[in-house]
Amino acid sequence: MLSEKSAQTVRATLPVVGAAIEEITGSFYNRLFTAHPELLRDLFNRGNQADGSQKSALAGSIAAFATALVNNPDQRPDAMLARIAHKHASLGVTGPQYQVVHDNLFAAIVEVLGEAVTPEVAEAWEEVYWLMANALIALEARLYEESGTHGERRPYTVVSRTAETADVATFLLHPADGGPVPAHKPGQYVSVQVELPDGARQIRQYSLSGRPDGGLQITVKRVAGDPAGEVSTHLHQHVDQGDTLLVSAPFGDVQLVDEDRPLVLASAGIGCTPIIGMLEHLAETGATRKVIAVHGDQQESTHAFREDLARLAEKLPNAEAHVWYERPEGERPAERTGRVDLTGVAVPADAVAYLCGPLPFMRAVRTQLLEAGVPAADIHYEVFGPDMWLGQN
Repeated sequence: MLSEKSAQTVRATLPVVGAAIEEITGSFYNRLFTAHPELLRDLFNRGNQADGSQKSALAGSIAAFATALVNNPDQRPDAMLARIAHKHASLGVTGPQYQVVHDNLFAAIVEVLGEAVTPEVAEAWEEVYWLMANALIALEARLYEESGTHGERRPYTVVSRTAETADVATFLLHPADGGPVPAHKPGQYVSVQVELPDGARQIRQYSLSGRPDGGLQITVKRVAGDPAGEVSTHLHQHVDQGDTLLVSAPFGDVQLVDEDRPLVLASAGIGCTPIIGMLEHLAETGATRKVIAVHGDQQESTHAFREDLARLAEKLPNAEAHVWYERPEGERPAERTGRVDLTGVAVPADAVAYLCGPLPFMRAVRTQLLEAGVPAADIHYEVFGPDMWLGQN
């Protein structure tokens, strides 16, 4: 897909661009939000901007995409972009916004690299950008068509709110118009938009944590700090039964596939939310496949869905559950104290795995799964926030 001339130029300049990519993305966001403050207010996650994680994720995605193109110039790495497309669709990103991104990104490249950006270099990286942008536009258009939406959010009524732990609450949502609930698959998420005290309409994604009749269920952990936890704190402090939330159609590329192969479901902390939704689906459909569910948490009182995990594992005929607590509050077997360790768990080499939790947890579990013989292609993961793993696996 990448022309030979551009492939040669990108290959030659990739080390220079890669070395400066974080500076470039930092300049890009400064330019973008100066010209379009509404994007920071109502579209981009202000917490991810404040801590720099969005800048790093963008830098990683550009570098990974360009590297894939020069290594395989006849192929467009759409699989790499599927995760980004689902995130964008849940946010309602539109095609024309890619031109806005282009203009500010290339101004940032020129600002940082200066005279090194010759017409030939600019042309080659333009080709890279539009290959990436047009691939995303096409993927997102397909997702919008499949969802029957164009990225708009629909009003949902909060039917109930349940405290799972001191800092975790589950919200059961029904369509406010009484219409049908959109189809969704285990592992997917929705975006929720709230209006904050300063007038910003911030959006966050939350995994579907169950499969209730007539509605959608999300589970939210209160995150400390502002702006990092401004939406979760708002939901915990201001949203209760009878209130209305604006919710997107379900999206997400990490989806449980119904098949006969053994299954490993591994989570830590609030990463249990998509995993518990997968277990609910398995129980509802009467799955008989081998299921190994593992979870790590600080202690019993912080473990959301602790009883549900035990109940669902008991309901499935060929399932086992393993739980680790770093600071157990009661007497626990020694092998279940500390962080998740699969050493004593018999993981079949033909298993397929789904991981969700902090990046260090997922890296550690992924390493152990690979050592157990599980192919890398069969280890799927969900990241809450910018994907800092893109292109690394």
